[in-house]
Amino acid sequence: MNRTLITHARIVDPASSRDDIGDLLFDHDGAILDVAPRIEAEANVIDATGLALLPGLIDMRVVIGEPGAEHKETFKSAGRAAVAGGITTMVMQPNADPVIDDASLVDYVLRRANDRSPARILPAAALTKGLKGELMSEIGLLTEAGAVLFSNGDAPIVDSRVMRRALAYSTAFGALVSHRPEDPFLARNTVMNEGELAMRLGLPGNPPAAERIYAERDLALAELTGGRLLLDMISSAETLDCLRRAKTKGVEVYASISVHHAALNQHAVMEGEGGYRTFAKLSPPLRREEDRVALCEAVASGLIDVIVSGHDPRPAEDKRLPFEEAAFGAAALETLLPGALSLYHNGAASLMDVVRAMTLRPAEILGLKQGRLQKGAPADLILVDLDKPVRIEAEKLRSKSRNSPFDGRLLQGETQRTFVSGKQVFGGS
Repeated sequence: MNRTLITHARIVDPASSRDDIGDLLFDHDGAILDVAPRIEAEANVIDATGLALLPGLIDMRVVIGEPGAEHKETFKSAGRAAVAGGITTMVMQPNADPVIDDASLVDYVLRRANDRSPARILPAAALTKGLKGELMSEIGLLTEAGAVLFSNGDAPIVDSRVMRRALAYSTAFGALVSHRPEDPFLARNTVMNEGELAMRLGLPGNPPAAERIYAERDLALAELTGGRLLLDMISSAETLDCLRRAKTKGVEVYASISVHHAALNQHAVMEGEGGYRTFAKLSPPLRREEDRVALCEAVASGLIDVIVSGHDPRPAEDKRLPFEEAAFGAAALETLLPGALSLYHNGAASLMDVVRAMTLRPAEILGLKQGRLQKGAPADLILVDLDKPVRIEAEKLRSKSRNSPFDGRLLQGETQRTFVSGKQVFGGS
């Protein structure tokens, strides 16, 4: 039997605003054949009573160690973790070794990664050569090779003229420029959010103004050039005001937040025995509860387009150090879904809003056919128990590097089955 019929599922599809009980039929060659309240067909049947059927998640910000740092993460280990967390498509950041700034490296990722990973991996190419922020990369050639967006990773482009040229040149190809707004001079040698808690802990603080200053600059340049801009992983309520103004003016700008900034605040640094919890050391840093609440409200209103994992795994030797010396970053592929669902469970956003930010909106921004539960769409889909309690245990994560700010927390929502292009790649039998 080359077809599968999922019955009695709670179908949640942001593309059609559908949230009701129904059936979905798909073939194993990769396409959804029908979605309806009731379907009669010869097919393998999965009774999904009590489960939600969602489009597969699209994670727009994932760091993978391969090539060059396979001890942190490989295509295979990232893929296993992704499908266990309901992620069917990942956008891999260009900060590999070598940096993905050449068409041959884009092709390498497309071929090698997708041969080894059960989840689809799409390459983001470097916005500047070597991520040095000086010479613009060959955006046209890299787009033709298959790069889905252009990013400078965690390294901000300091030279405004370089940023302007990149945004202007990208318009010729309709390319998406992703940039993490952070003034490197204000953020230099800082390790957590600036404020009273940082002072009490004796740790150097990163002010929210460092993000807002560069966000204002990037938004002004996007307006000047007409370029497509993604403000990558914003963390502060201050940034939302300038983002709102730019969108109101018609600037083609999008914004993402990480699941950590949606679900946690700066006090996660103090959780656990002795405090100074390096698993919660992230870049950008976790901020005040007021910032977290404002970001969640922005997801619910649509001001924030996308929730990402911000997956940037670090081995134990990089994390089990004094707080100021420990590396930034966390494994997050398996915690994206339950972490994001905390917004739904605590009433900060509707289920449709949360699912849209991880499926339809990323697909629309990237120009992908995924992210929808509609006839003819790719059969990338997941079955989820929305209410199942899940205790996050870092040591049980499938990533090679097992460090998570959610370690020890009880969340809700577990992926039961994952399908990529009509093939089951996780769960069930």
